[in-house]
Amino acid sequence: MERESESVRPHIAAVSSPFSLPPSPFPSLYTPSNPPSLYHHPIHLFSPHPPPPPPPPPPPPPPHEERKKQKSSKMSLHHFLFSFIVVTLSATSSVAATTTTKPKEETLNTQEAEYFNPKLPPRTLSTSKKFEGSSNLVDLRYHMGPVLSSSPINIYLIWYGRWSLSQKLLIKDFITSISPTATPASSPSPSVSEWWKTVSFYTDQTGANVSRTVVIAKEHTDARYSHGSHLTRLSVQQVIATAVKTAPFPVDHRNGIYLILTSHDVTVQDFCRAVCGFHYFTFPSMVGYTLPYAWIGNSGKQCPEVCAYPFAVPGYMGGGGPGALGPPNGDVGVDGMISVIAHELAELATNPLVNAWYAGEDPTAPTEIGDLCEGLYGTGGGGGYIGQVLRDGKGRTYNMNGNKGRKFLVQWVWSPVLKACAGPNALD
Repeated sequence: MERESESVRPHIAAVSSPFSLPPSPFPSLYTPSNPPSLYHHPIHLFSPHPPPPPPPPPPPPPPHEERKKQKSSKMSLHHFLFSFIVVTLSATSSVAATTTTKPKEETLNTQEAEYFNPKLPPRTLSTSKKFEGSSNLVDLRYHMGPVLSSSPINIYLIWYGRWSLSQKLLIKDFITSISPTATPASSPSPSVSEWWKTVSFYTDQTGANVSRTVVIAKEHTDARYSHGSHLTRLSVQQVIATAVKTAPFPVDHRNGIYLILTSHDVTVQDFCRAVCGFHYFTFPSMVGYTLPYAWIGNSGKQCPEVCAYPFAVPGYMGGGGPGALGPPNGDVGVDGMISVIAHELAELATNPLVNAWYAGEDPTAPTEIGDLCEGLYGTGGGGGYIGQVLRDGKGRTYNMNGNKGRKFLVQWVWSPVLKACAGPNALD
């Protein structure tokens, strides 16, 4: 439901050291009832009868066969030496080639200790991300509500506060990258549209899938802070009501998403302390209609180490802690927002009225397809590790491509097909 800030989760235990590996959520594979193979003794050691005597040794081979064996051994030695020289030369040339030409793109293994996020300690399996073997424990169910199956899904953007043109273009380029393109070369794999394909696997009770087409229908800028520089959850709905009543936006309750983005100088209730973004639906008493909406804030000046991790790290980790990864578009705050926007859009599409796809028995606090994979960006992730992602020659970290040559780091979502977290950059 809500994209939680990584520093405040009531159910998360503290980590003793920022560099310690997270404890495994599983019991040891070797238990007294299941000892390793070395503990399995031969059966005759416990038998009251002695073992049978060993068979007699075979007779020695004739002299001419012994000479053949010696000759064969010499030939094998020569072949081994020749193969060793060839392999050594090949390895040397390969190393030389590697040192002379730097690859344009490499896989960054963040499972090493220096990329461990101390603000994301291991959870219990019932609320875990993709731990190995946890898929059978996730009870994600359909509760008969609607999904956004009508095509296209219309995004109504509200820019609240002061936004630069480059920041607006970056966010809009991500949203327009969701829809599949006629020319796949414009958005090579792994792509944002491939990521959304997992979202489109979810259906309603008629079997209709979530739409794969997402467009920006309209946008509105409120640079005058019409509802102040501090918003509550209710005043966020008032921002939407103003946009609807003054007619910049239509009433689109069938396939519309109203997306409120607040600038770095706007504070919002629970922002940075408990959430980085949230979604819900408007109350008829506030707006006049029930409309799905989401809010996400720019944490760049307020709490980047909380809501824009791994592009920023906690200050207390200083020089000895894990270093921040390079944002793919050079803007820590907005690059951090992208993943939160993706999280909320995926959950709105599959659970717009909080009565469709979620896990848990409490609809007021559902665990949705983004919550199940929060903080997971690549293969091997979980328990505080973001997983293996990509890094280009400029040090920019990402895991999927968008339109216009854009790169983004976006969290994975839960797949109803794989029964696990999934992303287009998966290595297995």
